[in-house]
Amino acid sequence: MTQVSSTVRRPGISQARVKQLVEATLRGERIQNALISVAFVGRAAISKLNRNYLRHKGSTDVISFGMGRAAPGMPAVGDIYICPDVARMNAKRNRIAVSEELARLVVHGTLHVAGHDHPDDETRTRSPMWKRQERILASRD
Repeated sequence: MTQVSSTVRRPGISQARVKQLVEATLRGERIQNALISVAFVGRAAISKLNRNYLRHKGSTDVISFGMGRAAPGMPAVGDIYICPDVARMNAKRNRIAVSEELARLVVHGTLHVAGHDHPDDETRTRSPMWKRQERILASRD
């Protein structure tokens, strides 16, 4: 089950599209049972989460908290927080549509909840997780 909420006026992506992306990512990971919430939040909220839970300063585009799957067949449970303001800046810098960047963040966050990770440096876009993310996005266009 996927829950979508927003504390910002216009996140830039529909709830239906968010659910579709989460479900497609879970199918690709062969996860049949999941409880995932996706919340679109403002800069202040994402900055607070970033500081309190990750010990990083400032805003970021996406933060995921996965409860992990203890064993095969167990449900994936997690929360994904996305900041549309940061996504808009990223989209502009990368010369892509905001909706495309938001879709990428939904898939990215879902993969983290599913247990994937990537390096935090410039090699992240060459990581197996990033490649998986891009394959999922390409198959959903």
